[in-house]
Amino acid sequence: MRTRTLGTTGPRTSALGLGCMGMSALYGEADRDESIATIHAALDAGVTLLDTGDFYAMGHNEMLIGEALRSAPAAAREQALTSVKFGALRDPDGAWFGYDGRPSAVKTFAAYSLQRLGVDHIDVYRIARVDENVPIEETVGAIAELVQAGHVRHIGLSEVGAATLRRAAAVAPISDLQIEYSLISRGIEEEILPTASELGIGVTAYGVLSRGLISGHFSRDRQLSAGDFRGMSPRFQGENLQHNLDLVEALRKIAEQKGVSVAQTAIAWVLAQGPRHDVDIVPLVGARRRDRLTEALGALDVDLTAADLAAIEAAIPADAAAGDRYPQAQMAHLDSEH
Repeated sequence: MRTRTLGTTGPRTSALGLGCMGMSALYGEADRDESIATIHAALDAGVTLLDTGDFYAMGHNEMLIGEALRSAPAAAREQALTSVKFGALRDPDGAWFGYDGRPSAVKTFAAYSLQRLGVDHIDVYRIARVDENVPIEETVGAIAELVQAGHVRHIGLSEVGAATLRRAAAVAPISDLQIEYSLISRGIEEEILPTASELGIGVTAYGVLSRGLISGHFSRDRQLSAGDFRGMSPRFQGENLQHNLDLVEALRKIAEQKGVSVAQTAIAWVLAQGPRHDVDIVPLVGARRRDRLTEALGALDVDLTAADLAAIEAAIPADAAAGDRYPQAQMAHLDSEH
């Protein structure tokens, strides 16, 4: 497994990370046994970074990861790095109602995460979205105190813009920014990636397959189950979906010429962006099954030449996607979009 360092101050991690959210929430039913087997397979393959959020199914995802770590071989368990988002507020019915970045809340959230994960420290800790009522300096300062106390190793951020990134970095070292980045979500290239490069901050890129939309596996007539987030996502609606799947077919032609899958091509494209933008970028793959994990890991062996990259970007130009990446109400919480 190739490795990368998250920025100048962050941990050294596998070149791909495993995003575990879908094993518990937002994409319909998941198989617990298969989820744990997938985490074990990822660790066995050398994947060290496991990404979660304390609000994914209200703690279920952290407990799932904790169970997987307890039952993994000791060597794999010791190599695993936990990346945790906090701050999203939810009620017992699963509704979302804001974010809490107060220092007292930060430390409370961390205490519960440590218990659910069954670990003595969190490797990277970050607020999921900026709390508009709390200066980012206060939130980051609270995480810095957790670092000093030994409960957290590194400070991360999620979905923040360049100005907020600078403010946070002035308070304490920031290891990485977790943010959506894919062939059809390239807004960070204009200002956020250059700022991260300047400040020595890495990027953990989620949504590299745009929630399965550009995986090559999403069919035009697919019926989403109740509770699947994509049923509310603008990019999966009506004409938007048809347009976006046309882009996937253009990408498929390039993938077939190289003898690799669409998903592998899309992931390899993100892997190739680090050197192009002088930023350490670690894609997070949201595999919920071992076969999807195996496919994603194959992207590490895909060599995209300059001609390949030009062809891919001609097939899917920046801003080619139809529809926002989140529903309007959720877009309002993205500091990175303001």
